[in-house]
Amino acid sequence: MSHIDDLKRVIQELHGGTATHLESVPVHEQHEGHTVWQGIVEVFDLHGHAKANKAYAWSHETDDPDNPKRHVTVLHVPPVISPLTAVRAAIMQEFYARQAAQA
Repeated sequence: MSHIDDLKRVIQELHGGTATHLESVPVHEQHEGHTVWQGIVEVFDLHGHAKANKAYAWSHETDDPDNPKRHVTVLHVPPVISPLTAVRAAIMQEFYARQAAQA
């Protein structure tokens, strides 16, 4: 199974609808001159979803031997309107999740 097919499957399992790959977009997010995230965001048309007509997805390796790859999916629902804002939303969600775990 290709990387694109894998992401398509995850989108469809998590969000429903039918995903069709549109494009691959390089994203480089920086904060105060330092790279926070850099990679390729895959953009999918999403048909049959009640709120979103697109989805953004990417994956990355983890240090967890039981789950060596993590898939990230973000729906195109404002304020998420582009691959860059999808990455920013995922970064913020991960930040808030870490804060909550530490509390």
